[in-house]
Amino acid sequence: MITMAPPRPSQPTPRPIRPGGLHGCQVRLPAEPTTAAEARDHVRAVLAAWDLPVDADIAVLLASDLVTNAILHQADGTITLAVTSSPGQLRVDVYGTACHLPPRGPLPSAVQTGAGLTLVMTLADQWGWYLTPMGRAVYFTLEFPPRT
Repeated sequence: MITMAPPRPSQPTPRPIRPGGLHGCQVRLPAEPTTAAEARDHVRAVLAAWDLPVDADIAVLLASDLVTNAILHQADGTITLAVTSSPGQLRVDVYGTACHLPPRGPLPSAVQTGAGLTLVMTLADQWGWYLTPMGRAVYFTLEFPPRT
């Protein structure tokens, strides 16, 4: 008799948050058009599981925009979405292999393909980018009242 292990979920299951703790999860996603929807679902699931007092619609929108930009400028077939929470802050990082850096200030209209980074600049409490050994990461943070 052959027994098989149950199938592994395609995305890690976020664990409930402990007040005052640092939590995080990440998922590798294919650089495909459907990936933005997968990223939105993942961020929404994390926020629900961790019961974070942030505006889920804003977090999902901003994560979707960063993922879409990463896909548009991707040099290979995968990106990584990382979601972390610390007391009073949600942070979302999107890692890709693009080597050019996003602008820091207002975007000239000729450069924009959509409202993505403008939305991030407007709605996030902080945002930025940094170089990684494989390319770059772009992130945003949303602040919330820490739990006591």
